[in-house]
Amino acid sequence: MERQDIDRTLELLWRRKLGTPQGRRGPKQRVSVDEVIRAGIAVADEEGLPAFSMRKVADRLGLKLMSVYTYVPGRSELIGLMVDEVTGEIPHPPHEGTLRQRLAGVARHMWDEFHRHPWLLQIESSRPWIGPHGCDRYEWQLAALEGAGFTDLEMDQVVTVISSFTGGSARFSVAVRSTTERSGISDLQWWEANAPILERVMPPGAYPLGGRVGTAAGQEYNAVGDPDRSFRFGLERLLDGVELLLREGREQCGPCPPADQAANE
Repeated sequence: MERQDIDRTLELLWRRKLGTPQGRRGPKQRVSVDEVIRAGIAVADEEGLPAFSMRKVADRLGLKLMSVYTYVPGRSELIGLMVDEVTGEIPHPPHEGTLRQRLAGVARHMWDEFHRHPWLLQIESSRPWIGPHGCDRYEWQLAALEGAGFTDLEMDQVVTVISSFTGGSARFSVAVRSTTERSGISDLQWWEANAPILERVMPPGAYPLGGRVGTAAGQEYNAVGDPDRSFRFGLERLLDGVELLLREGREQCGPCPPADQAANE
């Protein structure tokens, strides 16, 4: 990626503060950068990132393909702009309640976002673009932890772990929903179709633990699994660990001053 494309993309991300940078080539622009980004989001929502292309964005806007490049440097840069845009589409609610409740709210906010825009789960995000909505999100996530007694590095790690867990859980949930939509049959129907063969190759007692636990789970879920329930269960266990980390830190610290007092010293 050329340095000028990086600079231009950052300027586009922060366009509401810096002003929209002008295109470098091509005909006079007929639509706005915001319209291009919204068109990209619509294409990704409908078809996912594997099928996403600049041509489809151009077709949606009624533009020629090369005209799109007068707005954004390329496909990956447009996707970065789309990610930041959807990150800011729903206001972050004020943090309320206990630390556990605040962190659960952080996770649920991301969970809902992944289900509104499943293509977010298809992005390689090891080096994300730094945009205003992403910065606002990170600030809001950290605010859920501020004053609880964590070190700065622990605050960053807690946010990272919760984000990673939520993304992984949402990926499974979205895959289950997608499989049902593509196949046209429910999990229950799928199991019923497989049952006759499975009963022949898995006689009673062949898998005593798997049979017992699998039967209990199947009767409870009426499906292969319950993604939302698994997300809630896993999040509760993760938050158990976060609270344990905080308790152990306080025990090692001894009679430490309150976090807000220590921060002002």
